[in-house]
Amino acid sequence: MNVFITGAAGFIGGSNATGLVNKGHQVTGLVRNAEQAAELKALGIEPVIGTLDDEALLIEQARKADGVINAASSDHRGAVEALLSGLRGTNKPFLHTSGSSIVGDASGGEGSDNIYYEGQLPTATPDKAARVAIDDLVLAAANDGVRSAVLCNSLIYGHSLGVRRDSVQLPRLIKQARKSGVVRHVGTGGNIWSNVHINDVVELYALALENTPAGTFYFVESGEASFRDMSNAIAEALGLGPAQDWPLKDAEAEWGYEMANYGLGSNSRVRGKHARKLLGWVPETTSVLGWIKRDCIKG
Repeated sequence: MNVFITGAAGFIGGSNATGLVNKGHQVTGLVRNAEQAAELKALGIEPVIGTLDDEALLIEQARKADGVINAASSDHRGAVEALLSGLRGTNKPFLHTSGSSIVGDASGGEGSDNIYYEGQLPTATPDKAARVAIDDLVLAAANDGVRSAVLCNSLIYGHSLGVRRDSVQLPRLIKQARKSGVVRHVGTGGNIWSNVHINDVVELYALALENTPAGTFYFVESGEASFRDMSNAIAEALGLGPAQDWPLKDAEAEWGYEMANYGLGSNSRVRGKHARKLLGWVPETTSVLGWIKRDCIKG
């Protein structure tokens, strides 16, 4: 299959691009500059230099491809519209990358019992409404002859298969711990996120390219853990003392408002059946705590 991937120099897009090349697919990746293009070429990926604002380029690449993965941005509506335009009426697969922060709260590190399921999402909060509207746009494209799907990833851990090593959340905890000598979590760290290993994410995208039914929404998860447990596992892996609570205002000063409140200080608990039932997806790594203790400081 000839696959076009946006965000091919990023963590999710780059891992998927490399994983598909390893499976024998031909992959073309959108990158922003010549340096990133050279990195992709070294991995066997054909680069295309451009941005998500290059409407004509996105339409052209979508028309040429056998399938498209959007992994550059969950929030760029114009890019999604352009890619869907290029695929309309072809029945080719379009996989759009979203994130389970769409159901997240900003709890300041306190836990929550709220769990969300595919087909039972709450009304989007104002700050997430635009992202959810894009997810809905992708799913509705099934009515226009696009085999579209939304892959709504939870907290992704593991080392990149592509040109970037770091995911979003856990590397920030590790970086702060190495800088200060103390592992910290937001508030009490009782907040819980569903999670999934990047290798399992890559396998799911490959399965979805081949076989996803049109108009399917997937929560991508294979377990869950509290940030208190994850930060203590990091402390053990780094040979540091027990993780410490951190007032939200101090966490904001270190990580910024958005990351402290939503990326590291929120709950996002989801359950996904579609990937397992419809695609036969079987995650191989199901313990983030075991991975942290074994592999987080390697690579």
